[in-house]
Amino acid sequence: MEIVSSNAVYINGSSGGSVYVRWGRTKCPDSAQLVYAGVAGGSHYTHPGGGGNYQCLPYDPQWGSFQDGTQSSTYMYGAEYEVSYTNTPFSLKNTNGISTLHENDVVCAVCHVPTRSAHVMIPAKKDCPNTWFKEYNGYLMSAHSTQKRSTFECMDEAPEVRPGGKANDNGALFYVVEAQCGALPCPNYVAGRELTCVVCTK
Repeated sequence: MEIVSSNAVYINGSSGGSVYVRWGRTKCPDSAQLVYAGVAGGSHYTHPGGGGNYQCLPYDPQWGSFQDGTQSSTYMYGAEYEVSYTNTPFSLKNTNGISTLHENDVVCAVCHVPTRSAHVMIPAKKDCPNTWFKEYNGYLMSAHSTQKRSTFECMDEAPEVRPGGKANDNGALFYVVEAQCGALPCPNYVAGRELTCVVCTK
């Protein structure tokens, strides 16, 4: 298997299809093939610079030419769930008995759908438009509004955690996104309500 770009994957000699990240899970839906599973990462929440997007990092990195120590000025950190409040919208059925996602490490899976060439993440929806296929749905997450900007990602509604990854290490952080009225029209949006999301392919 060779990944040649973010949108083109060759598996067992075939090409085409669509690739997406399933945030919060280490497995792909039955309709997709697992390219690799890993852990979420990104820039530290206190750093004003560095990358602005989250990354799905494989468990088994391959190193090129390197020099141990900190010669660079930009870094990759692991990511944690920041959901300390009691009314978290997520199901805990995939956490192996852990009672809270808070401060646990975020996992991820890169998935390939060989038969559908387009994909889209739709915020504030749980279902896909007609003729589109639902890969998974969940809740929108991003960095805290007082921290460095990051991308909005769709976290699976029943996420997993990395075994042994419960610690307040911080690094890159995921917070649930809530709607705020104003330029965002209310109704139909409701201030303070957690936003859903869905990943669709076609």
